[in-house]
Amino acid sequence: MAEMTGAVPSREQMRRAARDRHGDDLQDRLERTTAAICGLGGLGSNAAVCLARAGIGRLILIDFDRVDVTNLHRQQYKAAQVGMYKTQALSENLAEIAPYVETETRTERIGSGNFRDLLDGADIIIEAFDDPQAKAMLVNGVLENLPDRYLIAASGMAGTGSSNTIRTRKITERFYLCGDGISDVADDIGLVSSRVMICAAHQAHMAIRLIAGETEAW
Repeated sequence: MAEMTGAVPSREQMRRAARDRHGDDLQDRLERTTAAICGLGGLGSNAAVCLARAGIGRLILIDFDRVDVTNLHRQQYKAAQVGMYKTQALSENLAEIAPYVETETRTERIGSGNFRDLLDGADIIIEAFDDPQAKAMLVNGVLENLPDRYLIAASGMAGTGSSNTIRTRKITERFYLCGDGISDVADDIGLVSSRVMICAAHQAHMAIRLIAGETEAW
């Protein structure tokens, strides 16, 4: 085991560690992939951390909002980052976790008029919005206008229900949906960190499966 000095490992050290874990083929695929994270709340910030730790090549981070104290119980931000734009705060945190993963921040609200530009260059799109209308807009927009991209969305992760009810389903050839499909924030005690993280991990893991060439949800 290497001596702990506090120094950041070199790019080559981190690449070698990832390749020893994942194998050269999968790591090559990961490093060539760009994923866009649409919404950097409980789902998006956790999915981004999972993908960064896996060694994905590039992340496009899209959100217009700022970190609020109410976000801290389930989102990948620090108390000292309250008030910062989520794009900036998450980019800084990812730089500490995985310093050689390229991040591109797009600090604006995604809508029907700009989603093509904001998603330009993404191989995989992860929908991670809280608002149902924003979810529907993005899903419909991608399916209709960017049919060659993989889309991984989420629905149903609120409350304290069993984690075993959260699953990944393949809806169409390139569209996947993660969650229990039922629970809503208005029905129970709202969003609980652990359950949101489970759903985010489903999204990130499905992205890694797609990168590995595994297109089934099971």
